[in-house]
Amino acid sequence: MKITVCGSIAFYKDMEAARDDLLALGHEVKIPQLALEVPQQFGGGDKVYFGKYVEDNGGIDSFPVGHELWDLKESAIRDHYEKINWGEAILVVNPEKRGVAGYVGGNTLMEMGVAFFQQKPIYILHPVSSELSYKQEIYGMKPVVLEGDLSKIR
Repeated sequence: MKITVCGSIAFYKDMEAARDDLLALGHEVKIPQLALEVPQQFGGGDKVYFGKYVEDNGGIDSFPVGHELWDLKESAIRDHYEKINWGEAILVVNPEKRGVAGYVGGNTLMEMGVAFFQQKPIYILHPVSSELSYKQEIYGMKPVVLEGDLSKIR
């Protein structure tokens, strides 16, 4: 099966591990792109972690609508939506983040919505925390909760 892995970029190492495990199980896999070329004013090189960059540079309100940083974010979002379109299903990697077990962030929720709209199966690695106000929306998309077992993906 062609599977696109989704999750917070904070879980990138977990997503790489999931990719490797899925490949070993015979699936084709794509994960988020971190190799976007970053303009020099955002540190240069080939990686930008938007949340960290924003936190390190004055917070979200330091980057108003129209700021060129949002062009990079838009590009990353569109790139990952193309991967969702390519896939036959998505896997949401959702370990603990900031004390919230089964964390699913805003971007990942949007990615789940795209897969749901495209009527693709949504697999989620761990149960979703009740601390998330949008848990009902997540469970309304009828994800298959894997309880950490990728071999349950069919």
